[in-house]
Amino acid sequence: MTTPVSDQKHLWVSWDEYHRLIERLALKVHESGWKFDMVLCLARGGVRPGDVFSRIFDVPLAILSTSSYREEAGTVRGDLDIAKYMTMTKGPLSGKILLVDDLADSGVTLTKVMKHLKENFEGVTEVKSAVIWTKGCSAFKPDYQMEELPHNPWIHQPFEDYDGLRPHQLAAWIKKGETGA
Repeated sequence: MTTPVSDQKHLWVSWDEYHRLIERLALKVHESGWKFDMVLCLARGGVRPGDVFSRIFDVPLAILSTSSYREEAGTVRGDLDIAKYMTMTKGPLSGKILLVDDLADSGVTLTKVMKHLKENFEGVTEVKSAVIWTKGCSAFKPDYQMEELPHNPWIHQPFEDYDGLRPHQLAAWIKKGETGA
């Protein structure tokens, strides 16, 4: 299946391109020389990049669920929800934290999470952020980013194919993928 052509309103990203962007972002963080103790990714969009960062840098991964796109099939922003608890395997969140997400859209989520970390985790000594994309309309400027998107396109990430897929459709979906139709 070929990826549609991107323009100023839509950015279409293939799986290969998505993975290369995550790897290049990890390289950018590494080349900066900044060392961190843990990756904190924001679910759902930051989970895949966070997992890759955790593996490459060999540091623990923490996951914090946030949600703001709820209305009209996820295209209209609602209130931001930050989960009460974080998932992690090693002790409390502390030290130098790399906050990872897929994009800085309006910047509201990243701004509020940074504030949440400062107010609720006294053991955290420093937080830097890394995202694949930053839209021009974002009020939040991450410490590390791969692409700045001044025209604010809708980003079509490769995993969005699963958003409309339901369990009863899996057999046909798999068959379609095997035949390349």
